[in-house]
Amino acid sequence: MVLDQATAVAWSVVSLVAAIVLYDGYRLLRTREEISVLGKLASGGYAWESDSNREVLRNGTSLATLGFMMVLPWPFIESSGTPEIAVILYDILLAMHCMWLMMSKRYAVSRTHLFADGFQYSWEGLRWVGWKGGNRIVLQRKGWWIFAPMPVGGSLVDLEQVAARIEALESDEWHLFSVDSEE
Repeated sequence: MVLDQATAVAWSVVSLVAAIVLYDGYRLLRTREEISVLGKLASGGYAWESDSNREVLRNGTSLATLGFMMVLPWPFIESSGTPEIAVILYDILLAMHCMWLMMSKRYAVSRTHLFADGFQYSWEGLRWVGWKGGNRIVLQRKGWWIFAPMPVGGSLVDLEQVAARIEALESDEWHLFSVDSEE
């Protein structure tokens, strides 16, 4: 069976989006296992959990963008020859991704890494731009151009703990948080 170009492109996009959404979901679901202890850590790190309300605030722009991406293909289905089922599956996958963005998440900071959204990010790849309070801390990923912002959510108490540790990293004073002398 030979697919026309529009159908082949549509199913390629759906397959790519499915792979990304399912992998992100898998990583997020594993976070509870990877960050099993919350609060101050002996190594000086800190782990915390945000709730769904804070995640909606943290990811508001991404949620709006995904909503736009879900609506965008519909006016062009007929003129492009795209199979309607492909657009429906695409929308279902993006809706799943919206759910991942809104679910409560666990985070952690250590002397070497930030753990967020099911992934770990080395501090060497992140730039601290300070925090002036509010419902999220936004770090910048080095070399990511417009995709650089890396927001981290949580309660004010948790974000104060995180900001203090990032400041300690910047000023080489991590030892002030470390209970373990080997850190």
